[in-house]
Amino acid sequence: MIRPAFLDAAETAMVLLRDPMLAAQWSAPSALPDFSTGGLARHLANQVTQTVTFLAAPPGESAIPVLEHFTGNAWVTSGVDGPDNIDIRRRSEQTSAATTPSELADSVEVALIELRAAVVAQPADRIVDLGDWGLKVDDFLLTRVMELVVHIDDLAVSLGLPTPPMPQTATEATIRLLSSLAAWRHGSLNVIRALARQERAPTSISAL
Repeated sequence: MIRPAFLDAAETAMVLLRDPMLAAQWSAPSALPDFSTGGLARHLANQVTQTVTFLAAPPGESAIPVLEHFTGNAWVTSGVDGPDNIDIRRRSEQTSAATTPSELADSVEVALIELRAAVVAQPADRIVDLGDWGLKVDDFLLTRVMELVVHIDDLAVSLGLPTPPMPQTATEATIRLLSSLAAWRHGSLNVIRALARQERAPTSISAL
C-alpha cells in the first residue's frame, strides 16, 4: 500500500507547487525558521525528484530497519540549529535560487511521470542504497511519504492556503512512523500520556 500512497502524495505536492501563491511568495520567509518559501518548496520537490535518482541507481546489498534510518541520523535530534539541518536548508536555498517556481513544478511533474512506472516495477526485495546504509524499497518510500505529508502542510501554511487533503494511506503511514519515532525519543509512557492523559502529558512528544 505504500507505493500508491507515495504516488498520491507526490501528486498532491505537485498540485500545490503549481499554485500561483508560490511565485508571489517565493522569497518570503516560510513557516519554518530560517527557510524561505522557495527553499521549502525546493526541499518538498526533492522528495519526488531525488526518488528518481535513488531508484535508478544500482541497488544496495544490505538494509537496516526503517526506524534505524532515523535513529542513526543526527538531524532527527539535533534541532533546527544542528549542523545537518543547517546544511539541508543551505542546499535547498542554493538550489531554489537557481530555478523558478514553474521550473520546479515542471521538474516534479516529469519525475512523477517516470515514477508511476518505476515505483510499481520495483522488486519487493530491492534495496535502495543511501550511502552509509540501505533501506528496502518500501521502507524508503515510507520515508518519502512522511517527508511529503509533513512538508506539504508546511508549504500550505507558508502560503496561507488550506492544507490539501492527504491520501488516507499516506497520513496513516506517517502517523505510525512518527509515533514510533516519538516513542523512541520520549519513551512509550510519555506518548501514551500525551494521547490519553492531558493532565500528565509532557510538554512535547515531537518525533522530529
